[in-house]
Amino acid sequence: MKLIIQIPCLNEEQTLPQVVRDLPKAIPGIDQIEILVVDDGSTDRTVAVARELGVHHVLSLGRTCGLARAFTAGLQFALAQGADIIVNTDGDNQYCGADVGKLVEPILRQGVDLVVGCRPIDSHPEFGWLKKLLQRFGSGVLRSLSQTTVQDAASGFRAFSRPTAQRLFVHSRFSYCMETLIQAGNLRLHVLSVDIRVNRKTRESRLFKSTPEYLWKSGRTMASMFVHYRPGRFFGVLSGICFAGAGLLGLRFIYLVYLVANPQSHRTYLPSLILLATLAAFGCGLALMAVIAELIRTQSRLLEEVLFELRRKSDPKK
Repeated sequence: MKLIIQIPCLNEEQTLPQVVRDLPKAIPGIDQIEILVVDDGSTDRTVAVARELGVHHVLSLGRTCGLARAFTAGLQFALAQGADIIVNTDGDNQYCGADVGKLVEPILRQGVDLVVGCRPIDSHPEFGWLKKLLQRFGSGVLRSLSQTTVQDAASGFRAFSRPTAQRLFVHSRFSYCMETLIQAGNLRLHVLSVDIRVNRKTRESRLFKSTPEYLWKSGRTMASMFVHYRPGRFFGVLSGICFAGAGLLGLRFIYLVYLVANPQSHRTYLPSLILLATLAAFGCGLALMAVIAELIRTQSRLLEEVLFELRRKSDPKK
C-alpha cells in the first residue's frame, strides 16, 4: 500500500522544512510513504529547499496556475506514480502533519473514498467571530450542495483513495475544496470527516486579500458549482419564479376587471398584461433551458465516466 503526500507550494521556502519534518515516516497499514512537492511557479528557493529536504518528487508547473490547477496536477502525478492513497496538505504548515494517519485510517479500515480533516473552528484562537460564522455558514451551504455531512468544507487537508482520485475533475480555478466535495457527493462516494489539529498561522492566505474578496470568490464559486451540478434545479427555480409572477398578475387582472370592475373606468391594464406576457415568456424560456442544461449535464457525466474508464483501464495497478 503506497501513500503519496502532496504539498502544493507557492513561495513556501520558509515553512516547507517544518511541513516536511512533521509528516509521518511510517503509518500502520502503509508500506511506502512518499512526499510530492508541487511547485506552482515559485520565485523563491522553494524547489531548491524541497530537493535539499530529500522529498521523493518535485513537480514544477513552470508558472503560477493557481491552487486548483496545482492540486489537480499533483493528483494526476501521484496516480502515475502508483499511489493507492493520496493526502493533500498545505505548504504554509497550517495543518498538523502528524494527523495524516487520522486521514488515512478510515480509507484503510472502512473503505472510505474521501476523508476531510476538520479544523476546530469554534475553539480556534486565530479565528474571529465573523470568520467562525462565515465558516459555519459556508460549510452548511456546501453540505446542502454536496449532500455530505462534512463540517469544515474549506479544509484542504484531505485523503483520497485511488479510485476517487481517478474520478475527480476540477473545473474551478479558485480552489479545489468546494468542487471535489460537491463531486464526491454527486457521485455518491463515501465521504467522512475527522477532527484534526492546526498549527499557529505563519502567513496570510494568498487565495484572497480580504474578507469581502473571500466572500465574493467563494460565493461565485458556489453559484458556479450549483449551476454546473444542479442546472435543472437552478433554471427550474428561476422559471418557477417567473411563472409565479405571471400567475399573480393574471389573478390581479381577473380580480380588478371581472370582480371589482367600474363600468365607467377606461383602464385597460395593458402594462400589467405586457409584464405578464413577458414573465410567462421568460418562464417558458428558462424551463426550456432547464431541460437543455440537464441534457448537457448528462452528457458531461457520460464524458467523465468515459475518462474514468480510460484511466482505470490504463491503470498499471489494475
